[in-house]
Amino acid sequence: MKHCGKGVFLRPMSCDIKGVENLSVGDGTLIPKGCTFYCTRAELRIGKKVIFGPKPTIITGDHRIDIVGKHIIDVTDAEKLPDQDAPVVIEDGCWIGANVTILKGVTIGKGSVIAAGAVVTRSCDPYSIIGGIPAKLIKMRFTPEQIKEHEKILNER
Repeated sequence: MKHCGKGVFLRPMSCDIKGVENLSVGDGTLIPKGCTFYCTRAELRIGKKVIFGPKPTIITGDHRIDIVGKHIIDVTDAEKLPDQDAPVVIEDGCWIGANVTILKGVTIGKGSVIAAGAVVTRSCDPYSIIGGIPAKLIKMRFTPEQIKEHEKILNER
């Protein structure tokens, strides 16, 4: 792994992780059995104190599909375009629900909640609650004043 923090709970024998050299996980994060993490040429960075429901899927890349005369499976990594891989970042303190799929180029803002079954194709602001296919903002966890208070309390610890 690129980085593995302290107190990380990960069951590698029950997960499907590709490109582990591009995977970073922060302190106190819980990754359940049944996870699928495909780190292509782009990084997957998971922050501190992130929790996942069962069977999350995170993929940092796509396949090239526009080469005439080649099956998609025959396109090599060297033939991929630069925009076909993009990092996924899950900031500190998030809860990623069961069976969530997060695709390339997405940043999940600090303290966000992703509803079970969501397919996340766009980044979300800190303290968002998002869900659906494709995932959209449902509501914010806190008011701006509550966010300031919440972060003040966390920083005092």
